Amino acid sequence: MFRSLIFALSAFSSVAFAADYTENTLDAGKVSAQGKPVTLLGKGVAVGDSAPEFKVVDANFTPVTLSAYKGQAVLISVVPSLDTGICSLQTKHFNEKVAQQFPNITMLTISSDLPFAQKRFCKAENIDKVIVLSDSVWHDFGQKYGFIIKDMGLLTRAVLILDKNHNVVYKQLVSNLATEPEYASVIEKLKAL
Repeated sequence: MFRSLIFALSAFSSVAFAADYTENTLDAGKVSAQGKPVTLLGKGVAVGDSAPEFKVVDANFTPVTLSAYKGQAVLISVVPSLDTGICSLQTKHFNEKVAQQFPNITMLTISSDLPFAQKRFCKAENIDKVIVLSDSVWHDFGQKYGFIIKDMGLLTRAVLILDKNHNVVYKQLVSNLATEPEYASVIEKLKAL
């Protein structure tokens, strides 16, 4: 009951907080849910951009920034909520199949889930090669990358690859929230790093 209440309050706070953001015009019209377009909020990033610094939290609510991975190539798997089927499959895929192939690339999964829920999910699903982080506190990542879904308070589904200088070298904004990313092009880009 208490966890449900915290989640509900967090979701309400997320929606209210996200309402203050401007629309991501860079990615306008590129994502849909249940056949209807969704509006993304925040600044947005493109391939070739320097990846904006962001602040999220880990399972213990300890702040984590992109600069913590200075000098490392980084894959960022973005999911709306780990407790949904497709998000779970995406996270497990990167943990079980991709991380093993590319041990020198830091792999992050970022969602709006509370750290409590993320910790429970990671333990239940043996997520141990991907670092799972939460954007639930400041919504800093979602706002800077343009990934906040308006009126939902969740992040859209996406995959980013940053080179060692943290330039965006790959961006896949998944057009339908109910589908997994196209993994083959992610693998090809990782091989090229």
